[in-house]
Amino acid sequence: MNVVTLVGSLRADSTNRQLALNAIDHLPEGSTAPIFDRVAELPHYSEDIDVEGHVPAVAEELRSAITDADALIVVTPEYNGTLSSVMKNAIDWASRPYGMACIKDTPAIVLAASASARAAQWARADAVRTLQVAGARVVEDTLGVGSSHEAFVEGKLIDPEADATLRTLVCRLVPAPVPAV
Repeated sequence: MNVVTLVGSLRADSTNRQLALNAIDHLPEGSTAPIFDRVAELPHYSEDIDVEGHVPAVAEELRSAITDADALIVVTPEYNGTLSSVMKNAIDWASRPYGMACIKDTPAIVLAASASARAAQWARADAVRTLQVAGARVVEDTLGVGSSHEAFVEGKLIDPEADATLRTLVCRLVPAPVPAV
């Protein structure tokens, strides 16, 4: 199972990156789970630069990563009441060309960590809607981790209930293989 992870925070030690790594830890053994770390390098989406044969290399790399993926984990902070601009831009690149988008029918989950006790509620809702419009098959349940600067110790999510919810979401995205009998 190959699951691509997009993290919408550009801070190296962000709690959203920590949440992404915790989600990856819950994937079934043998899964690959690269984080696409070049979202900040994507130019703002424009049809003027998304021209066959001239698509920026980083956009081609994103599209190839999603095309080759079995599923997608989207982790976004909440900035001014919505998902981060780099996340929205990455989804925009993945949603084109219209009718042939790499994100079409890709299973996806949405996670978010926020310093706010509201746990990035609006960002999660906007990310689900944006992914659905782009053509992804999104698990409508999401996980938000509020007061996120207190939610991780040495990179691990310390709330057992939140971690159980995270495990459940990851299992809905990527069911564990059934052992042969």
